[in-house]
Amino acid sequence: MTVQANDPALSLNAGGRTTLRPLLEWLARRAEPVVIGSAAILAGLMLFSLFILAIGKSPVALFQLMYTGGFGSWFSLQNSLSRAAPLLLTALCVALPARLGLVIIGGEGALVLGGVAAAAVAAPLTGILPPYPALIAMALASMIVGGIWIGAVGFLRHYRGVNETISSLLLAYIAIALMNQLVEGPLRDPASLNKPSTMPLPPGYMIGDIPGMDVHWGLVISIIACVGSWILIEMTSYGFAARMAGGNVRAAQIQGLPVGRLIVGFTAIAGTFAGLAGMLEVAAVQGSANGSIAAGYGYTGILVAFLARHNPLAIIPIAFLLGGLEASGGLIQRRMGLPDATVVALQGTLFIVILFCETFYGRFKVFNPDLWKRSP
Repeated sequence: MTVQANDPALSLNAGGRTTLRPLLEWLARRAEPVVIGSAAILAGLMLFSLFILAIGKSPVALFQLMYTGGFGSWFSLQNSLSRAAPLLLTALCVALPARLGLVIIGGEGALVLGGVAAAAVAAPLTGILPPYPALIAMALASMIVGGIWIGAVGFLRHYRGVNETISSLLLAYIAIALMNQLVEGPLRDPASLNKPSTMPLPPGYMIGDIPGMDVHWGLVISIIACVGSWILIEMTSYGFAARMAGGNVRAAQIQGLPVGRLIVGFTAIAGTFAGLAGMLEVAAVQGSANGSIAAGYGYTGILVAFLARHNPLAIIPIAFLLGGLEASGGLIQRRMGLPDATVVALQGTLFIVILFCETFYGRFKVFNPDLWKRSP
């Protein structure tokens, strides 16, 4: 086999011999989040198992039901994929601002308002616009509302010094209250007696399923959003500027980067994704805006983003994993007599352990090539 001198995985040392050090360094740096993240998940599952044992239930039976309910059959897989679609977008609402050092946890608010905006736009367009233009209008309305809602968090952070974590969380509660007011008031369908909701969408305005699957096209849209976000962050000057500002705001300002516009811009883009998740829930799942769109996808998206280390591509498999856990909640409730919130408790346990394990990054020599001894 012939070795190419310009192979990126190889380099020449002082003696003219090839070395695999660049490849090993590349693997070591990328193995750290995988190893530590996997260890954090395992530790969280073990900790949660102790809680299950304490209440007299079998952790083995619990995890078996989680697998069966989320991944054990074709029906379960499709259910998990459907639940993963909004998680992909709400996780992006956390991951994009995180590149600037911001912790945004209010994606739930942008989601519910995006859903309401989509339903509000659809009502007067019924019978006027064909399905595809109407769906585009609904998507644009939801993205604009979500972008303004989360963009306001970035504005308050940079120009008024308001902590983005607190403001985004409080705005999420305000958004849910506003959604309830609109759904139960001016936008309410008079025919919705027991469960207040907006006017139901016509069948033509609903997003259909992927051929051969019982999964709506929102999943494809969400995956495209993740790939596009990765390209934005890793392969554009705008993304490079954001990463630089996230590493050191002062240095970015000295270099003349528009930090304020970057913060507001990235938070607004993040909000558009969360708003779009609300539109997908209305147009692909619920058929109208009602209290069911506030299902906690915005909060679960926080866990997905942290597990993925805010990498848009890593968000895709992790959202599928968490979607499967949520899909198994009903089966756990029926078979083991545990509350449906058992899965939420597990997610909370995992989140705490993951935050604790953040302190281990950069502490192990094997993952830090800068500490390796150089070859003579």
